[in-house]
Amino acid sequence: MSEHRATLTWNRGGSGFGYKEYPRDHRWDFPSNGQSLKASAAPKYMGGEDCVDPEEAYVAALSSCHMLTFLAVASMSGFVIDSYQDEAVGRLSPDENKKMVITKVTLNPVIKFSGDKIPDEGQLEQLHKKAHQECFLANSVKTEIVWN
Repeated sequence: MSEHRATLTWNRGGSGFGYKEYPRDHRWDFPSNGQSLKASAAPKYMGGEDCVDPEEAYVAALSSCHMLTFLAVASMSGFVIDSYQDEAVGRLSPDENKKMVITKVTLNPVIKFSGDKIPDEGQLEQLHKKAHQECFLANSVKTEIVWN
């Protein structure tokens, strides 16, 4: 078992607190490694254009978790991967209760293999399925996660 921590810091900074007045920008600090990230609401919701919004971070986290698990599964299966790039897309839409949620995340990985053992389409699909089954975050959410 392990714990993972993040510190969120936000200040009104003298702005009014009407819905259209208060700032959405804030900071995420990660004490385990000293990294910081500027975060905000999506620009559509009055957030900062130069910040990461929670929905983007969610999609990136799911993509990252799938990739890290995929690399482990591929390595243990004897494959060699030289590069992995994913243009992940999250779809924000109403659920059955009319609440806005990320209902689906589509991963679009482009993977370059090398060496004598290159997976065929069936093996590649099995690697993705195993990565999905073992991914910590995929097992933690109800969002549908698919890959192309």
